[in-house]
Amino acid sequence: MRTLLNIIWLVLSGFWLFLAYVAAGILLCILIITIPWGIASFRIAGYALWPFGRQIVAKQNSGVWSFLGNVVWVILAGWWLALAHIASGILLCITIIGIPLGIADFKMVPISLMPLGKDIVSTRGGSFDQALAQRGV
Repeated sequence: MRTLLNIIWLVLSGFWLFLAYVAAGILLCILIITIPWGIASFRIAGYALWPFGRQIVAKQNSGVWSFLGNVVWVILAGWWLALAHIASGILLCITIIGIPLGIADFKMVPISLMPLGKDIVSTRGGSFDQALAQRGV
């Protein structure tokens, strides 16, 4: 079921959200000082492309630096990426088939606003996924 949802997501909105995150990452990597935010944008781009079967968890050791970094992120790129998620979520909720995808899109708004101090982890329980998790991939 996750694969089917991911394919529908990819066709309807995932590809466009992926491109938005990649564009933000490229723009943020142009300046040397904003490279950490560009890397965070690229990390979220993969999640925005194929979100089902993964979840966001807070890092236990993140502190004030993550908060300050998130403030900079919101100013530089977070607000317009959050607006993109809200707009595509509303458009997806217009159809019956798109309602679960729209809800998933709304659930991505917090990570688009505050990505630092968060990890994207797999919710799949297969041996391949567990092996990747142990390697840190």
